[in-house]
Amino acid sequence: MSIMKTELQDWRDDTLAHMRALIREADPLVIEEQKWQKPSNPVGVTLFSHDGMICTCESYKDKVKLTFAYGASLPDPTGLFNAPGTGATRRAMDIREGDEVDARAFKALVRAAVARNVAVKKEKRK
Repeated sequence: MSIMKTELQDWRDDTLAHMRALIREADPLVIEEQKWQKPSNPVGVTLFSHDGMICTCESYKDKVKLTFAYGASLPDPTGLFNAPGTGATRRAMDIREGDEVDARAFKALVRAAVARNVAVKKEKRK
């Protein structure tokens, strides 16, 4: 069973599974874990990381949201980041029922996030 399985048994589960697969294709070394469990959200939030946070994946009533921790510093030539109000550092994409995600552009975004994390880690070592 996927760690991201929410047991919603609807389009959101399918979307989460698809995005998880794309993330793993983009970076086979990605670490996936559940964080921030609480009574109102016992499943918690799925976090993907590689030398730092890449993105979180959450399911809402009307959308699946992927929030990139350092999205503001990543190239997004195809406009995947479509969620409002994510501040100066983070950027997010909302996927609604029936939305199609450009898999190639999304995987490039994941790879850019990993490259950013690796570069920052190398810089800190100096």
